[in-house]
Amino acid sequence: MRIRRAEEKDIPRLHELLGQVLQIHADIRPDIFIPGTTKYTDEELRNMIHDDQNPIYIAADEQDICEGYAFCQLRQQPFSNNMVPFLSLFIDDLCVDQKTRGQHVGESLFEFVKQEAKRLGCYEVQLNVWDGNTSAEKFYEKMGMKTKERRLEYILV
Repeated sequence: MRIRRAEEKDIPRLHELLGQVLQIHADIRPDIFIPGTTKYTDEELRNMIHDDQNPIYIAADEQDICEGYAFCQLRQQPFSNNMVPFLSLFIDDLCVDQKTRGQHVGESLFEFVKQEAKRLGCYEVQLNVWDGNTSAEKFYEKMGMKTKERRLEYILV
């Protein structure tokens, strides 16, 4: 397995994996996520593939087929003027094909993202995990991540 930047030829496979992740989220929060939809259009994926501020890294097998991805965003912090400014690499989405989970693809992707963040001069790697996605939460904790803050909600309907 090797990790590389996504290319346009990966778009159909990225859609497949985005569908897998969407289904996990739809199972957890059917009040928010719509099964059978996609997070990005082909055009949005094409633009992201060529955008150094929003890199997509993929783990490719020996046949150069995408087994997993990490959609990332370079973000300048802070959100207010009472915080120290710094650069973060935010993982917007990380997925490993359900057929290859448990084969260290996710760990390899995460380690690669950490190295890229260091290379880019980032202070940290961040991500969000939906409440109820305990397997993802445990995976990221195993990778050394800790809770930074929590977002709470009160549903009005």
